[in-house]
Amino acid sequence: MCSMKNKKKYIILMFILPWLSSPFIGKKTFKRFLPGSLFMCFYLIIEGIIAERKKWWWFPVHIKPNIISELPLIFGPFIIGSIWVLKYTFGKFALYIKANLVIDTFFTYILLHWFKKIGYASLVRLSKFKLSLLFFIKSSYNVCLSILLREI
Repeated sequence: MCSMKNKKKYIILMFILPWLSSPFIGKKTFKRFLPGSLFMCFYLIIEGIIAERKKWWWFPVHIKPNIISELPLIFGPFIIGSIWVLKYTFGKFALYIKANLVIDTFFTYILLHWFKKIGYASLVRLSKFKLSLLFFIKSSYNVCLSILLREI
């Protein structure tokens, strides 16, 4: 466990660091995949509220009262990571699935362990396998949404 001051530093870094890579995405690509990624962020916020009520996972560090603690993850690495993944895998479904499996496995089995170690988050009623399935469903949904939004 680390102190609350250190946890807050980690959370701030977790939010800011991915955004430092955003200029390298390209303005056109960023605009192209931002709507689908924002919609998925909205979905993740709803999922976070449900997960908190059902005790799927636990985030003991609250940024502010009545605000879900996943927001730095959602609007940091998730949104930027989604845009990067879509940039390199859009139109290549098999590559998209493989990339997401690698990223989700890294998150589930390595990053989540580190989150638990520093006291930021831990799974409660959801196994790592079920979390992996949840990630896979969300990844598939994200690519379908991006395709649909591109067709409109």
